[in-house]
Formats: sequence, C-alpha cells, structure tokens
Amino acid sequence: MKRNPVIPFILIMVLGIGLMFMLSFKGLGDAKNIAKEAEGGEKTGEQVAASPEELYKTKSCIGCHGGNYEGGVGPKLSGVGDHLSVDEIKNVIKNGKGPMPAGLIPEGSIDAMAEFIHGLK
Repeated sequence: MKRNPVIPFILIMVLGIGLMFMLSFKGLGDAKNIAKEAEGGEKTGEQVAASPEELYKTKSCIGCHGGNYEGGVGPKLSGVGDHLSVDEIKNVIKNGKGPMPAGLIPEGSIDAMAEFIHGLK
C-alpha cells in the first residue's frame, strides 16, 4: 500500500492558514484594547505592581541592571544610595539619563522606587 506524499504538506498548509487567521483575529482584539488605553479610557492590560521590587522585575529594569542589581548594560544599583540622594535617583528614574529612557516607571511609583533603590546594599 503506497501513501500519497502530498497529504502531509496539505495538512501543514491547512493548519498554517488556520493559525494565521486565529492570530490575526487575536491581534485585532488587542488593537482595540490598545486604542482604548491610548484614548485615556480604562486600563485593560497590566496593572501597577504592588512593590518596587515587583516593578523592577516586571519592567525592563532587570535587563540592564541585572537580577541581583549587579549591573550589566546599565550601572550597578546596589550601593547607589552611597553617592546619590533619593531626589537624584527620582530625577534619573523620571527623566532618564544616558541610554536609560524616561518614563519606564509609572508616575505614582517613582517615589517608592527611588527609596527602594536608595536602600539597596
């Protein structure tokens, strides 16, 4: 009994086309949520993390400053309170500095994040 070698290719094609349509509809739904947020409507996505440490892990901080605050692409954060005041840290978080972009941390969490970073040893 010989099998037709075209059947697996047809199955892969049908699955691929189905997946493409499914992901397209998912993207359309996400685009509507993004448009609502841009208009100042309800927040449908990520909520503000409860603590500065959670913010550090969920935002892009950990990618540059390391999982243990040891630095990497960005400077080492442990011990930064020895040479920067809380207000200077707030300024860097809010306005950015060098390659660090401004606005990574939500406005309401900047004070708590600055205190957290100032206390790292």
